[in-house]
Amino acid sequence: MTVTVYTRDLCGYCDAAKELLTRMKVPFNEAKIGTDVTREELLEVAPGAKTVPQIIIQHKVIGGYDDLCAYIENTGWNGSGY
Repeated sequence: MTVTVYTRDLCGYCDAAKELLTRMKVPFNEAKIGTDVTREELLEVAPGAKTVPQIIIQHKVIGGYDDLCAYIENTGWNGSGY
């Protein structure tokens, strides 16, 4: 399973998303905008992204932190499988 979190520095929601995934013991890759990727590269992966974080699970755009929480609640996802 591949989980990528697109972030930027000084972003509380980015920190919250990473903390939630860490608590769930979900390994993830972090891609910092401006350091690891450009905004344009993020938009190639998540064309409608207007904010960060942007969470991608198995090539599916989940969205931001609130979207991740809703995804977990609605699907029962626990970090394993897809």
